[in-house]
Amino acid sequence: MAAPSFSESNSAEIVAERLRNGADGRLPQFLVAAVEHLHRLVKETKPSAVDWRQAIEFLTEVGHASDHRRQEWALLSDLLGVTALVEEINSKRPKGATPNTVRGPFYRGDAPRLPLGASISLDGVGEPLEVRAWVRDLDGHPIAGATIETWQANAQGVYENQQPDLQPEFNLRGVFTTGADGAFHYRTVKPCGYAVPGDGPVGQMLGRIGYPLRRPAHLHFLIRADGFETISTHIYDGSDPHLGEDALFGVKQELVGAFGWDGKQWSLDFTFVMVRARKERAA
Repeated sequence: MAAPSFSESNSAEIVAERLRNGADGRLPQFLVAAVEHLHRLVKETKPSAVDWRQAIEFLTEVGHASDHRRQEWALLSDLLGVTALVEEINSKRPKGATPNTVRGPFYRGDAPRLPLGASISLDGVGEPLEVRAWVRDLDGHPIAGATIETWQANAQGVYENQQPDLQPEFNLRGVFTTGADGAFHYRTVKPCGYAVPGDGPVGQMLGRIGYPLRRPAHLHFLIRADGFETISTHIYDGSDPHLGEDALFGVKQELVGAFGWDGKQWSLDFTFVMVRARKERAA
């Protein structure tokens, strides 16, 4: 059999055919589409060999900047709006349910479990904030035993795993469980908005071209309960002036909270609404 002629006009088709002849499943389909779009992009933009080498070097730097504390690939996906798009496609929910947002690159799955009312601020730096929240279903019934993971930036807009030598381990992170009334509460400090990290290849590259890299102040929540869809979301400070410029495309009206000040501390009250898992909704 004669070898196929590899040319600008048919290179994508040859690669796609080789992928289709591989294993079954979604991955080959995804790769076929990715290859076709990538070849189309190269044909449209006509990068030089030097341009393409620089692109490869950038992607290599992204890989080198990623470790168990920092996921630079996730940051790139987040800032280009891809993570938000994937989340939107896969987590469509009924009206009234809490929407998902991107988890972000600073999540850690090993935060400690804490009793209700505990403080997640291990250094006590910042203005005190009390969070009081409820987890309910669409009918308003409380969801007992839900697991709540929360994490946030500090009063300077920096996460603990960005400053392992300056902040205590697990600072401003904790895992809680809702009571019989579906409620949970804890103490922390008021978070500050921040610029997306510019010390890595993603921030440096996008910063050079003037891409907006600002995030409004927010708290992260990951909420799980048996029989319900997991919520991965933010609650934003409604007074932050950068609400309309979120670099990770996460701000939704339902997720904007009112932080109140009583002269001694800030407070936030919020209700999260979960929906039944799709299998249970279909039953």
